Amino acid sequence: MGIQNAKRVVVKVGSSLVTNNGEGLDHAAIANWAEQVAVLQKSGCEVLMVSSGAIAEGMQRLAWAQRPTEIHQLQAAAAVGQMGLVQVYESSFARFGLRSAQVLLTNADLANSERNANAKATLTTLLQLGVVPIINENDTVVTDEIKFGDNDHLAALVANLVSADALVILTDQGGLYTADPRKDSSASLVANAIAGDPNLEAMAGGAGSALSKGGMLTKVLAAKTAATTGASTVIASGHEAGVLTRLLAGEQIGSCLSPS
Repeated sequence: MGIQNAKRVVVKVGSSLVTNNGEGLDHAAIANWAEQVAVLQKSGCEVLMVSSGAIAEGMQRLAWAQRPTEIHQLQAAAAVGQMGLVQVYESSFARFGLRSAQVLLTNADLANSERNANAKATLTTLLQLGVVPIINENDTVVTDEIKFGDNDHLAALVANLVSADALVILTDQGGLYTADPRKDSSASLVANAIAGDPNLEAMAGGAGSALSKGGMLTKVLAAKTAATTGASTVIASGHEAGVLTRLLAGEQIGSCLSPS
């Protein structure tokens, strides 16, 4: 099982992969994603990216050492950081001859049938134009994601929206393990499983690092959502060299959760 030969892929990169331990954005990492996306595009694969990192970048620009707890301060940080996030993506992708676009979405946008249809039409048009959509939750108007969630759920909804073949969730973990490998030395990698298997949710347990809001549970639930429109989900380490190009070439990396 894998995602070899997928023609339309949603790639989600977590905040731990695009920031320097919360010290603003990691330009080299984003350039690396751009380079891999360029290879995929040349091979005829359409790519949509869902990227975290706006709040971390905003905190750096505002010289805030501590992540604030007050919701409007977080929203202000997101608004400031979004400027930097988009600048870095645009300049990185341009180096590889790719055009990119910023798309800010909310769950409410996708739950409303008219706005859902509009979002789908816009994203489809961007893909037809060869543009890479860089998607983020619209943190300046939405409180749910900042308080509870992560972009994992948003990425799964985007995969549903554009009928993607695959969802790739890149994280700082090697994939889904039978237990937390940081605490349990006997934990083993789940290489292949069926998305929506209730046992996976039990394995996924609690949230991860302080910086990243989403633990493994949100990723397992995202795979379940993506499977409803037939997409396979891979949960893999974004620190693996060439992870995107290797996955699309058929290599087994991380955990592949397939529709039943």
